[in-house]
Amino acid sequence: MGKKIKVGVVGVGNCFAGLVQGIEYYRQNPERKVTGIMNEKMAGYSIHDVEIVSAFDVSKRKVGKRLDQAIYAYPNMVDWIELPKMETVVSPAPVLDGVGHYVKDMIDPIKDATEDELKDMIIDELKRSKTEIIISYLPVGSQKAAEFWANMCLETKTAFINCMPVFIASNPVWEKKFKKAKVPAIGDDIKGQIGATITHRVLAKMFTDRGVIVDDTYQLNVGGNTDFKNMLERSRLESKEISKTNSVQSQLSKPLPKDKIHIGPSDYVEFLKNTKIAFMRLRGHQWGDRPLNLEVKLEVDDKSNSGGIAIDAIRAAKIALDRGLGGSLYSASAYLMKTPPKQFRDETAKQMLEDFVSGKRND
Repeated sequence: MGKKIKVGVVGVGNCFAGLVQGIEYYRQNPERKVTGIMNEKMAGYSIHDVEIVSAFDVSKRKVGKRLDQAIYAYPNMVDWIELPKMETVVSPAPVLDGVGHYVKDMIDPIKDATEDELKDMIIDELKRSKTEIIISYLPVGSQKAAEFWANMCLETKTAFINCMPVFIASNPVWEKKFKKAKVPAIGDDIKGQIGATITHRVLAKMFTDRGVIVDDTYQLNVGGNTDFKNMLERSRLESKEISKTNSVQSQLSKPLPKDKIHIGPSDYVEFLKNTKIAFMRLRGHQWGDRPLNLEVKLEVDDKSNSGGIAIDAIRAAKIALDRGLGGSLYSASAYLMKTPPKQFRDETAKQMLEDFVSGKRND
């Protein structure tokens, strides 16, 4: 048996459920080709080397439960496969700004311990479980909570994977802290395997590569899970909209004016559940200034979409730990995240990550 990658999760929600149930699906069906990841192995690490040894959440329905029970607890919707019994028990986390107005009743957050008490408990749990990597699936708009967990990782020398749109790995101040502490960080805001942003990026690059000038573009998304209900609170969306917009802008030869690009969540449609529907339009002009209009509709399981990306991020973080590296990992962040420390074209970013895995580069 190979060396295990000991992972802790913050936010036992749908995205994490999709990751864990996907790993179990491939364990139970070894004949199935593992899709959505760079390679079957990365520097010798298989997806089955990932072991979830700690978990943290703020919901009364999940805290204190075994992880295999908490993953199916309301309001989670991912129920692809039955998980075997897991020893890991969900520990409490500080609520801070992690629970929005529209999802408070659905989450039913804990109110027992103070932030300082929880901090000490979390440090003890990370040490007891020998957690090497924290993967954060905090809700959109959780600025204070994301910074709390970034500090926990710095204090315990735990690698940090930031899957949500608060700027940590891409923030020069935080990047400097992680580099000084010799702790790896990957972020920010995880891409989908084939999601709205990566599709929009590819289309924007195609227009640029084919000599078409983009005049304006939009992306509107709807879905029916807690992520979309949380985003009804528009004040929580600033960093999300910046992340998605900049990701697409980076593929254009010249960024569009703010009034010519709109990318962001649109609405919550309860019966869609974990299905996300994205509508995209790009309008431009080509030879002879003749107009061109492209419209796309994408329908996808929103929570399976990040699993194959997260599994790469976890293994990249482990490789960095093995090599004693610290700071933001430019290669993994550029290929796997919407807002990395520096944007690259996707084909360049993939080559960077392959070079990192093979040892040709250390960032």
